[in-house]
Amino acid sequence: MTDQTSQLRLAVRSRSLCRSGLFGPALLCTSVLGGCAVGPNYHQPAAPRVGSYTEHRLPTTTATAQAEGGTAQRLVMGQAIEGEWWNLFHSRPLDGLIATSLANNPSLLAAQNALLAARDTTRAQEGSFFPSLSGSFQATRERSPFGFTSGGTGSTAAGTTGTAASGTGNAPFSLLNASVSVSYAPDIFGGVRRQVEDLRAQAEDQRFALEATYLSLTANIVTAAVTDASLVEQIKATNQIIAAEEHELRILHSQVALGGIPAANELTQESQLAQTRATLPPLQSQLAQERNQLAAYEGVLPNQFQLNNFSLADLTLPHDLPVSLPSALVRQRPDIREAGAVLHEDTALVGVATANMLPQITLTGSVGHEALSAASLFTPQTLLWSLASGITQPLFQGGTLLFKRRAAIATMREAAATYQNTIVLAFQNVSDTLLALHYDASTLAADTIYEQSAQRSLAVTENQYRLGGAPYTAVLTAEQTYETAVIARIKASAQRYADTAALFQALGGGWWNRQDIAKDVQNCCGVLP
Repeated sequence: MTDQTSQLRLAVRSRSLCRSGLFGPALLCTSVLGGCAVGPNYHQPAAPRVGSYTEHRLPTTTATAQAEGGTAQRLVMGQAIEGEWWNLFHSRPLDGLIATSLANNPSLLAAQNALLAARDTTRAQEGSFFPSLSGSFQATRERSPFGFTSGGTGSTAAGTTGTAASGTGNAPFSLLNASVSVSYAPDIFGGVRRQVEDLRAQAEDQRFALEATYLSLTANIVTAAVTDASLVEQIKATNQIIAAEEHELRILHSQVALGGIPAANELTQESQLAQTRATLPPLQSQLAQERNQLAAYEGVLPNQFQLNNFSLADLTLPHDLPVSLPSALVRQRPDIREAGAVLHEDTALVGVATANMLPQITLTGSVGHEALSAASLFTPQTLLWSLASGITQPLFQGGTLLFKRRAAIATMREAAATYQNTIVLAFQNVSDTLLALHYDASTLAADTIYEQSAQRSLAVTENQYRLGGAPYTAVLTAEQTYETAVIARIKASAQRYADTAALFQALGGGWWNRQDIAKDVQNCCGVLP
């Protein structure tokens, strides 16, 4: 027997208590069933029981290189992740850009208000636990047809004595009514509790959607800043290569004019120079687009954005990198927490759909006074009251309630599968990032050696050409090899910084260690509303 079936049977047995009376039995039902909430209870799925993120154990220290970003990095399992992890790069321009973006980014502001709305919606629904109390006052002026006795409101049907105007006839009269009414729908089967549970889970969903937005924004800014610095370095290196090739072309032009070398050498160098110049505009375009992206992160228009050039030399590559235990990852990643909240929402909605199939009890009452004048309005003779209870049981809905419940169950199972898939993708993300840290460090080491070797080869080839020991085509080949090596080394250096930012993002970003998060991680005082 499933938990859900047993709850339904308990509800059916308890309903028999409510069939033989008006008010007392209804209150008895409320006390008996007050703790019953139909539908499955949410339990957070267990974390995967694995000891590592990768198939094979990786070295705890990466390779080193004699280049910017070539510092060896050490992976420290279980080390705490700083809440403001980007401070580890020790770049004031980067810190300032992130601080400004966190204050002005529209997406973050939208996520903050979405969380506020979700919390207030939850508080509004919690009001359904309490009776509804309202007061009213009415003043009317009436005239009855000739021959009818004026006065009274028909309240005698409810067991009270109506008031009447003095005398008979058709003289106009005033009628005053002041009353207080109360209504209450006991949450017998927990439908309201499940609705509140659903809304609380929605607020939790929005809370971690905000954290995901925060993490994505900060990580994207770091990556964009690193890309900016890389493009600046590539443009600088390309301009230096262009200047060297222009100098070489001037020398060749002089030699051709003196008849020392064939004109073909000069034409070949011109072609090489044009080819190198053609690589510059795409880099400049990428840099401009990257600046526009940074402007969007900061929440300003492109023409309002002001930024000094980032430099890889101004960034410090963190030496020690924290690696969370696999068992802790499901508690840290905002996307996993979001998926868990969605599963909680859909689990609660199964209870809501189940409760909608069961009886609904309502209790109402009112008390007030009705009189022909203000002076006699609150006298004992003008007192009137009413008390009522009711029960509503859906009998035939054309299968609507049944299939809504079945749909809710299917949606819950869908959310459970999505949750598991989110965990799989999260572990893949961490594994990919750790592998990238390891292999990209080796790539930088190799590219650094490649650049140094290409530079020496170019110098030797140029010297051989001057001495007549090598054709000019060999010089061009050496130049192209060196240009490729320089750009590759710059990209590899930048990738080390980008990989580091990606690791912090993959591990959840340390939001639980930020200063604006309270110990219960529910309330906050900084970036969260």
